[in-house]
Order: sequence, then structure tokens, then C-alpha cells
Amino acid sequence: MAAVPQPSAALTADRAIAADAEMLSAQLQAMRNRLFPPTAQKALRKFTSGEAAKLIGVSDGYLRQLSIAGEGPQPETGANGRRLYSLAEINALRHHLAEAGGPKAKTYLPRRDPSANEHMQVIAVTNFKGGSGKTTTSAHLAQHLAMAGFRVLAVDLDPQASMSALFGYQPELDLTGNDTLYGAIRYDGERRLMRDIIRKTYFDGLDLIPGNLELQEFEHTTPQMLADRQHGAQQSIEQQLFFARVQAALDTIADDYDVVVIDCPPQLGFLTLSALCAATSVLVTVHPQMLDVASMSQFLFMTADLLAVVREAGGELNFDFMRYLITRFEPNDAPQQQIAGFLRSLFGDRVLTSAVVKSTAFSDAGLTKQTLYEVSRDSFTRATYDRAIESLSSVNAEIQGLIFKAWNRPV
Repeated sequence: MAAVPQPSAALTADRAIAADAEMLSAQLQAMRNRLFPPTAQKALRKFTSGEAAKLIGVSDGYLRQLSIAGEGPQPETGANGRRLYSLAEINALRHHLAEAGGPKAKTYLPRRDPSANEHMQVIAVTNFKGGSGKTTTSAHLAQHLAMAGFRVLAVDLDPQASMSALFGYQPELDLTGNDTLYGAIRYDGERRLMRDIIRKTYFDGLDLIPGNLELQEFEHTTPQMLADRQHGAQQSIEQQLFFARVQAALDTIADDYDVVVIDCPPQLGFLTLSALCAATSVLVTVHPQMLDVASMSQFLFMTADLLAVVREAGGELNFDFMRYLITRFEPNDAPQQQIAGFLRSLFGDRVLTSAVVKSTAFSDAGLTKQTLYEVSRDSFTRATYDRAIESLSSVNAEIQGLIFKAWNRPV
């Protein structure tokens, strides 16, 4: 094994750190090239007819009848005779079934109906303590909703860009500048249209606004804008109300999406505040350890104080739902069970009934920058995979039910 070059002792701290960053970036790029060659693009696996039927909400036998009758998109047939569907083909089948009308039409294609006052759901996933499973929750929720037939936009608002990495981006290499949400909310003349920043993903029905370090610019320029306002500088309403900028940007693309999932930074800065002001709903991820719960207490105090200031300045703060989600949960760990019970006794039904279990399946899938929805069951010990996917599906189905409730639909 080749020796890893070490930064010279004579290097200043900033240069030593920069050298480490360059070495790490180069190795990550080499790893990506092995997994996904430069000419290749990350793609989503195909689904068996049984999986496709379950996603659509019909029986496998009915799906076979449609295929034999030549109705809707025709699946790929493998050497063993198994029928395989891409997510795009599954969504085309949804359209085909919904166009037939009937009481189940909205079940097949659950997109929101603006004429029924079903507004775009903007779900902010937040906590300012790292390791609470925030990015894992955001990515899997966005993918679950896309596979359920919704039009979804995932927004990576974290400068560390972990969710972008899951979707196949290496921020320092794949983004050239002004490619994040900062491009649509910045204060100067370089501001871009929101739709010009959005990128398609390999998940049909799921788009992405990636993140990288340039998002930090919003944390640096906003205090200057506030200082200019305090000193009487002439500014537009849009420039004065920093907390309304994310919402204003999202409003420009509201007709194109049913749900927006925002992965917030692990800090309570201007980006997180702006995301909370844009949100129609909030998920707070909680790792059931006493130190994490104590940290969450301070996070809630700070959030309440800052949002009160925003409200007094004219910001609207009306959430359809706010829920606490227990993550990285070990059911056989007695102290974790106690803390989960403690949270439920305090907050009642504001704690989601389901929890995301701690599982090696998440980290194993992450080795290839994939989520559990992207890998096949055969890639894991089946009991491990089933346990993890069952907890995920329960959590995301519960959140989907809350979305339907906000739209006044039967759950």
C-alpha cells in the first residue's frame, strides 16, 4: 500500500488543512470514478412487478393483466421471465390508471389539487446537533414521496452537502458557483431564477437543488444587509426581509411540485431561520440519548426566541404540523426506550409513532453513496434489510398521512 503523503510541518495551519482537503477530495473523486465512471450517470435500479404493484397500490396479477393486454408501458422481461419496471414506467402506469377516472384515481396519482386549495408542502428537516440522522431522513423521505407518485423537490441547504453527495454530486467538483439555493436568495445582481438552479435526478419525479460551501455566504452577507437597513440605506422590501427570501424563491416554482423537502444545516443561522419561515411543516430529528435531548432543549429555546423576533418583524409562522422523529433508535437498548417514552409522555402525538431504527444497512448502502431505496434486498442480510426498510416505510407513510391531513384528504 502506497504511503499517504503528509503535510509538511513547516506549513501553516490553513495550508495544512487545505492540503488535507485536496487529498481527501482527490480520493473521493477516484472512488466515485470506480463506482460511477466519468461517462456513466448514477441510475436507479428497476423494480420487480411485485414491487411495482405495491408502489402503485394494485395486485401483481392485475399488473400482469395490463401487460398482457398491452395497456400502459410494457416492462422489461428478464432471462428468468421476471418483469421489471423503471420508476418512470411505474409513474406512467399511475397516469394510465388515473386517466380511467373512478374513486381510486387520486390513489393512483396522489398529486395535490390546487383547485381544492391543496398547497405545496414545504417540509423542513432540522436539528442543530450533528448525528441525529437529519440528512438520512431528508433523502429517504424525498425518495419515498417520489416513489409514491408525488412531484418532489429536495433542497440541500447544508453547506456540508451530504444530501447532494447521496444524489451523486461531489460539490467542490460538480458545482461551479451560484448553483445552490444561495444563487436564488442572494442580495446582489448575481441572483438567478430558481428554476435555473434546479437539477433533475435519476429518480423520476424527484428534482434537486444541491448544496456546497457557497451557502455560507448567506450567513455572511445577511448581517451586512441588516446593518445597512439599520443605518437607513434604501433597499427593496425583498432585500429587507431576509427571512422571506427562501419562501419567495419557492413560490416561483410552486406550480411544479407537490412537496419540497429541505435538509437544513446543523446550526441555527439565517439559512435555517429562512427555511423555517418558508416551511409549512417541520420535522425535528432526535437521537434518543440524554445529551442529545438536552441539546434539543436549547435548540427549541433558541428557535422559539428567534422565530418570535421574525414574527414581530412581520414573518408568518403557521405550520400544518410539527413533529419529533426519533432516529437511530435501538429498541433493545433500555436507556433509549426510557428516553423515547419520556419524549412521548412530554409531547404526546407530536412524536411520530414510528421511529427510524439504527442499522448497519444505512452505513453499508452509504459506502456506495446510495440509500436503502436504491439498493436491492439481495445486497444485505435479509433480516437486516427488512428491519431497516420496515422502519423507514412506517415513518415515511406516517409523514405522508400528515401531508394528506393537511390537504384535508382521508388518510
